[in-house]
Order: sequence, then C-alpha cells, then structure tokens
Amino acid sequence: MSGNTIGKAFKITTWGESHGTAIGVVVNGVPAGMSLSEADIQRELNRRRPGQSILASPRKERDRVEILSGVFQGKTLGTPISMLVRNVDVDSTPYEAIKTKPRPGHADLTYWLKFGYVDYRGGGRSAARETVGRVAAGAIAKKLLAAQGIEIIGHTVEAAGIAVGRELSPAKIRKNVERNPMRCADLNVARRMKAAVLEAAAEGDSTGGMVEVRALGAPPGLGDPVFDKLDAEIAHALMSIGSVKAVLIGAGCKLARMRGSEANDPIILRRGKVVMETNQAGGILGGISTGMPIVARIAVKPTPSITKPQRTVDLARMKETEIKLKGRFDPNICPRIVPVAEAMLALILADHMFRAGKINPDRFK
Repeated sequence: MSGNTIGKAFKITTWGESHGTAIGVVVNGVPAGMSLSEADIQRELNRRRPGQSILASPRKERDRVEILSGVFQGKTLGTPISMLVRNVDVDSTPYEAIKTKPRPGHADLTYWLKFGYVDYRGGGRSAARETVGRVAAGAIAKKLLAAQGIEIIGHTVEAAGIAVGRELSPAKIRKNVERNPMRCADLNVARRMKAAVLEAAAEGDSTGGMVEVRALGAPPGLGDPVFDKLDAEIAHALMSIGSVKAVLIGAGCKLARMRGSEANDPIILRRGKVVMETNQAGGILGGISTGMPIVARIAVKPTPSITKPQRTVDLARMKETEIKLKGRFDPNICPRIVPVAEAMLALILADHMFRAGKINPDRFK
C-alpha cells in the first residue's frame, strides 16, 4: 500500500495497525547534532493518547515511545530516526462479530473495495491510532522549528455545534488549552462544548467540530509556485488526518462572502518592516508565506463509531443488515486531533524550511 510517506527534504513514513504489535514512524532529514530524547517525543504523545478523560476512548495505552535508531548519546546522527510505540491494551473481540460488516462512516468498505482483504481489528491502518507516528515525528519537527523561533499552537474552536465567537490571543491559547478536556482556549465555551458532547454520547451518538492551528514566527518566503504552494501542502497534510473533511486557510469560506475591499489585507510599514495590517489570507499569498501568522482550521466529522443501530451490508452473504457497535470510542475526536493537527503543520513547515535553505540539512545549529 502506497501513500504512507509525506515530505520532500524532511520526510516521514508511518507504519503499523491499530491492533498490531506496535505502531511507529521513520523520520528522514533530521540534521546531525540536535539534542533529542524520548522525553521530547513523549510530551507530545501524552497529549494524543486515549483514556485521559470521559471525552476520550477509554482504551488504556501508555504510548511509551522507543527510539530505535538515529540518536546516539542524546544527539541526532543525521541518519534515519526510527521510533515505535507498542500496542498494549488491545481487545479485538468486538470486531470479530462484524468483520464482514463494514461500519458506516469508516474506511472498512473502501479498503475492502480497493484491496479485497483488510485488517478489520479496530480499523487496522485506517484507525486513528495511526496518528501516533505523526505526532512522534511532529515532536521532532516542532523542536527544529522552535530553534528557528517558530511556534505551533492549536485548540478546538467548535464542537457539538458550540463555537468560540472570537479570535483568541496566542497567550490565552497557551494558558488554557491543556486546562480542559475539550482543549478549547475559551474555558466558558469549553464547558458548554463538554456538556453538548456528553449529551449526544448519552444518546449513543457522536459529534464533530472545528480545530484551529497556528504557526507563529514563520518567515516570509516559504512555499513554491505553482503546485507546491505552502497552503496546498498544508491542506494536503491536514486533510490526510482521518475524520478531517475540510481545510480552511485564514478567513477560509468567509472570503467567498466578502468584497475585495474587505478580503484584501492592507500592506503597511510597522517598525520598518513590510507587514499586513490584517490577516485574512492566513499568512500565505500566492502559495508563499508572508511572515504573518499562518492560520488553518480543519472541519472534523463526528466520530463514526456510535452505539446507535446503523444499516450496512454483510459482505460474506451480500445481504443488507443492521449493525450495532460495541467497543471503546471517542464521543468527539476534536480534543485528540489538536496535537495531530499541530504535528502535521509542523512537519510541512519544517520540510519547507529545509527546502528554502533556512535550516542546515547536515548540521543542527
């Protein structure tokens, strides 16, 4: 199966299945000499792992990362870095009864139509567990970017129909995002989100929402015309996350309802630097970064695993049937997608920093 690798100068390949022995990633392009430990990776994995609250799957995975290669005496070698996380709390029993009955909203059917044979345990390769490798690699990308003064932040801006009504400052996002299980930087809105999510969950249903990610401090000049535009590659990376059905850059769909006089960001001088007075473009014009904050939002569909009865087809008998799922599910996936979306944005920006010659590919400085 192709499609498991992303990046050009800074490249990652994820591997593994939800209920397999382990899951992981190989990272190519990390320069030699950067301090790197398992603790650096673990911090990000701890944000993604299940079982942290009543708003997440109760699957109890420690998600302890093991660095297998590319690091010696706490420093990167400039060679491929391979990392794995072992799957510990695996229970495939609920999937045996439905192994020939594709779950509505999941990739079960499309994988079967394409390959004819699939790992039905927990979704196999198409499961959210695949994102472990993305987040582990994203932790390295974040560290590379931080050394260049670039910070990646994110939070849930809508869930179960409850939305944040205004743009929040980076300071507020940093302060509040880990203080509530919704990972929403507006604590009052977060409480309402949680109540709405749990109300739907009590009915055996799930909810979706929106997640925002920002890159602060990204320099101008990242991105290449015409098909390697920065926003195009960010959209590709974010859309590759399971359950993401739309990507918005800057003002996104609101731009379709604006006039040009409203949508265009005035160009001004501020302390001797050319900047935009506003940021409707989300930090990217013509596929090239402007130096303003890069802002993207993703639309996350409701978690497809629900306990309400749903219609499907038994592929073994080619008969219509009903399916009622049993297992461990997230009632809303937005909080756990936040670190995944941050990782994907970091990976794309790190790749473009190498491609623009702004990070030395041989030696970390």
